[in-house]
Amino acid sequence: MTQLFDKNKNNTGTATAGTVLIVEDSRAMRNLLSAYLDDVHHLNTVETGSFAEAERELKQDATRFFTAVLDLHLPDAPHGEVVDLLRRYHIPVVVLTGSLDMKQREMMLSKQVVDYFIKHNRNEIEQVAQTLGRLWHNRQVKVLVVDDSPSFRSYLQSLLDSYRYQTLTACHGREALELLAQHPDISLIITDVNMPEMNGLELIETIRQQHRREDLAIIGMSDASRPGLPALLLKTGANDFIAKPFQAEEFFCRVTQNTNMIDYVRQLREAATRDFLTGISNRRHALELAESLHANALRGHFKIALGMIDVDHFKRVNDNFGHLIGDEALKIIATTLQKTLRASDIVGRYGGEEFFCVVVLKRDDDAKLVFERIRATIAGLHFQTAGMAVPLAVSVGFTTELEGSLLQMIARADSAVYQAKDAGRNRVIRH
Repeated sequence: MTQLFDKNKNNTGTATAGTVLIVEDSRAMRNLLSAYLDDVHHLNTVETGSFAEAERELKQDATRFFTAVLDLHLPDAPHGEVVDLLRRYHIPVVVLTGSLDMKQREMMLSKQVVDYFIKHNRNEIEQVAQTLGRLWHNRQVKVLVVDDSPSFRSYLQSLLDSYRYQTLTACHGREALELLAQHPDISLIITDVNMPEMNGLELIETIRQQHRREDLAIIGMSDASRPGLPALLLKTGANDFIAKPFQAEEFFCRVTQNTNMIDYVRQLREAATRDFLTGISNRRHALELAESLHANALRGHFKIALGMIDVDHFKRVNDNFGHLIGDEALKIIATTLQKTLRASDIVGRYGGEEFFCVVVLKRDDDAKLVFERIRATIAGLHFQTAGMAVPLAVSVGFTTELEGSLLQMIARADSAVYQAKDAGRNRVIRH
């Protein structure tokens, strides 16, 4: 019997996460895998227990599935026929099976199965879920393939497409540099060594002048017969090396390892610069960004205003509604600040219930309008919990006086906040 688990929908009923087709005759195994995918990766699943049920779901609408996890030995398809069924719809496949011999392994690799796992224990289910979650994430990961052979570029692109990466291709180093300039968010470059115009070593050396290993991973490829080449590539700036010809399994292991590393570094940087509760810049990071704007303003490049924003009666919100609601209030205010200000402006959480922002101005008179808009927008928020309205308001102090340092500007704006509090709160004061 087919079961649809679709717990991640927005208000319009449209799925907000990817959907995985599970083809497995064990109900317990289907339920366990579905629970992992939902809880850990927030992925939807459609469960089927046979070849016939899977075929029916695919005929109904195959486009909803970004990947599938299959048992090779089904009651009505005992020899892995379900793999061919999914490949006809160009859906990447992960195999989870009770047994696997060498002949079946070679068959799966020839059909570009993404990965395979043996049903030894619960840990294997976790690994399958992790792989499927990675496939969903890969849709946002850009990989650049650089090789002067059209057929080999096409082959690598087909491999990467099966893992759902966004793949770009270039035929030599100069074209690769042009693409990198157009797509600075590329995570991984896979480059051959021997190419016309600019070879792989020259390309890697040029890239490393601007991009560190932890910012952009590079895998060098070449014939392994050249002595010392792997070491030369690594010393030039490659993160990894793969010798031609290679097995698809090794290729995917190296690609996944390197893209994972770049993701981990980006996550660590995000954690170091973002406030853990609200998601906006934390105090240290926002001050670093603000220092740059302040320095440019001192040079006369543009005008800025610095505002301190303090939530009115925040202790009362916590006392009356609880700290969880207080946290939600801070999140809503942070989101409102981001939406109200421009992308070029800086907003951060200064501490507790206090935020600060630095706004680039065309005229000094614009500052009052910007901060008044912030105050009015927050005062107009309709935040409710358990049917009760949670009143939200802020006192804002700001200055356009550059002073000698950013900290002096903060002190002036902070003084204006206290004036706003003393004057009755929910107002904007300029110092």
